Amino acid sequence: MPDPLMYQQDNFVVLETNQPEQFLTASELLEKLKGIVQKIKFLDLPPDLRSLDSVEARSKYLLDTSCELDLGPGQYLQWYAVRLEK
Repeated sequence: MPDPLMYQQDNFVVLETNQPEQFLTASELLEKLKGIVQKIKFLDLPPDLRSLDSVEARSKYLLDTSCELDLGPGQYLQWYAVRLEK
């Protein structure tokens, strides 16, 4: 049986256009995604996000099911779960 620790997603490395990599907690990443999703025009959202009824639901869906969001030509936002050891 796999160790449940393998499936914990508490920390993420975030890669953005023209920004240094950032390490964020899941709640920090969720807030970041909310801010970005709010700024994207509804019709520019991926079809699976358009079916959800709120910014919170869209952001949570992205966090749980994706690792990137298309922000347009030449721009990117990617996030990957990482395990930070002390």
